[in-house]
Amino acid sequence: MTPIKTAAAAALALCTLAAASLFPASTAVAASYPDRPVKIVVGFPPGGGNDVLARLLAERLQTQMGQPFVVENRPGANGFIAFDAVKRAKPDGYTLLIGPSSGMTVNPAVYKKLPYDPTADFAPVSMIGGFPLLIVVNPSTPYHKLPDLMQAARAKPGSIDYGSAATSFQLATEMFAQQAHLRFNHIPYKGSAQAVQAVLANQVPMTFGDSAAVIPQIRAGKLRPLAVTTGKRIASLPQVPTVAQAGGPDYQMLLWSGLFAPAGTPAPIVAALQQGVQQALHDPKMQASLGKLGIEPIGSSAAELAATIKSQIAQYTKVARQANISIQ
Repeated sequence: MTPIKTAAAAALALCTLAAASLFPASTAVAASYPDRPVKIVVGFPPGGGNDVLARLLAERLQTQMGQPFVVENRPGANGFIAFDAVKRAKPDGYTLLIGPSSGMTVNPAVYKKLPYDPTADFAPVSMIGGFPLLIVVNPSTPYHKLPDLMQAARAKPGSIDYGSAATSFQLATEMFAQQAHLRFNHIPYKGSAQAVQAVLANQVPMTFGDSAAVIPQIRAGKLRPLAVTTGKRIASLPQVPTVAQAGGPDYQMLLWSGLFAPAGTPAPIVAALQQGVQQALHDPKMQASLGKLGIEPIGSSAAELAATIKSQIAQYTKVARQANISIQ
């Protein structure tokens, strides 16, 4: 063999060895994943829609994948604490994030600066479920139907307080107010459970609450629903009209939550998690549990979730600018 051929053969062998040392290692890691407990971080307190969804998903993934999936609540700063923790975590699939549409698509539209980039700092796994919102009030208020609330708000602009659990709920309320030519007074809370509790305690008369947080209280007679923000009535509360059916504007708003990993997580691990989410959402018990809470199971691909984030950031940025909603 000539020296040139010998050198070429040696180079080829070296490249082959290098490739073998990289790709099979990634494949082997994915094949053994998970081999220890996995943490799912939620940026809000227990009791809200994202927390409930995370716990239902964790239970199914633990059964399917053979390792504990543990939910860790890290509330505060409108979810930023949780986002930052997962952003900085090792990208090995053992620290995951329940990323709500509020953090992934609404915050980029209303905050001038964010401590994270939803498209660069995270690897989308799958959109888990969609949350319709319900306009609910304390039963002691004189608002028995949506027009009652609208008339009172129109008579005294800015006199009616509302609680919001996150920026997305604020944007949803302000979008409604803009379309109905109303003005409310915003009172922020750390999570859905706190915002709902404030209405239960009559600290504020109303909130736009996610279905998982308010439906149990509606069924217990502790909250009065005025309307649902989806385009059609939801199966779990068929007696509650849409905003348009209740006499309001042709208004719709559906929030969602997805599963995310830190950017740089190996693609085979992301694929394994995506498959796990989709399998969980096909489980009849999981579907029944979500249905009781008014949550629509979705189970998108990673690519579909990434595309949704991109399109909704553009949509909500336009809405926020028109509504003059901007946060430092």
